[in-house]
Amino acid sequence: MRRSDFHFELPPELIAQQPADQRDGSRLLVLYRSSGEIVHRTFTNLIDYIEAGDLLILNNSKVIPARIRGVKPDTGGHLELLLVEEVEPNHWWCFLKPGKRLRIGAKFDLTSAAGGTTSLKGEVLEKNEAGHGLIRFSGVNDIVTALDEIGETPLPPYISRPDKPDSSDRERYQTVYAHPPGSVAAPTAGLHFTTELITKLKAKGVRTADVTLHVGLGTFAPMTADRIEEHQMHFESYVMPQATTVAINQTHAAGGRVIAVGTTSVRVLETVARQFADQPLPERDHKGRTNIFLHPPCRFHLVDALVTNFHLPESTLLMLVSAFAGQKTALSAYEIAVRERYRFFSFGDAMLIL
Repeated sequence: MRRSDFHFELPPELIAQQPADQRDGSRLLVLYRSSGEIVHRTFTNLIDYIEAGDLLILNNSKVIPARIRGVKPDTGGHLELLLVEEVEPNHWWCFLKPGKRLRIGAKFDLTSAAGGTTSLKGEVLEKNEAGHGLIRFSGVNDIVTALDEIGETPLPPYISRPDKPDSSDRERYQTVYAHPPGSVAAPTAGLHFTTELITKLKAKGVRTADVTLHVGLGTFAPMTADRIEEHQMHFESYVMPQATTVAINQTHAAGGRVIAVGTTSVRVLETVARQFADQPLPERDHKGRTNIFLHPPCRFHLVDALVTNFHLPESTLLMLVSAFAGQKTALSAYEIAVRERYRFFSFGDAMLIL
């Protein structure tokens, strides 16, 4: 298959620049895979489609204020870093800007989010072909603990802010159930959930379980290969706790549905499932790194339904949705979403695929 097989025309004004006034106030397009039927609702109506005995899988990764800034003490030149992947405490692969000017061995001082001086420093240890640098930070035991002071929320490139991220972005570009820090991009399907909606779902008899997949910078990387089979996905770290494997096995044994919230949750579930074919999951912690690429044709082992946002044309995320819903069905639904003026991407509306 070719990348162009997943193209659709998206008017730029449909790319959401701000979240909905209320998290669960976004629109919800409900798509039935078997028939192609579409129903237009709001996200609060999600509760009407999820039954007692179903299990929601939530990616609980927390977005860190991963964009930090620095200055070279010898020249006064300013630089920007985006934390991409942690190797060990205080050692991170980072996207560097300007990258070519920072040679191995270069040292710099970090500035606060307001532009003031700090006692924190960085040093370039390595560089790779992607233009990323391995940075060793000093002045603090773990740079993550200093990010509230020095970091900014790394919004996706298609969200435009005239200067810096809005003061509300740190809250709204984060799920209400986020816990372990590590993502540089939000698992955006979860942004629609409120604690009140989750409480109502649980009162109905719906269970929830967590996985963790720390979303990396590669989620925004465009596909360059023309044939999708030639594309190599980026690696991301994941954890599926023992309690989640137990809940999945119990749900399927009782005839309930496993409903993934977001493509990141799908990638964890299917990564683990493929290690054990069609057998029940071993009831233990599962952790590792995954670069699984789910595209048509594809059989899903654990996921029975999917809550997701609307994704970029020709993106790996749209290909995952097309694999789950069927390519023609998914692209037809996207055409309807454009016609009905749904809001797209991270701060946009949602889709429930049954």
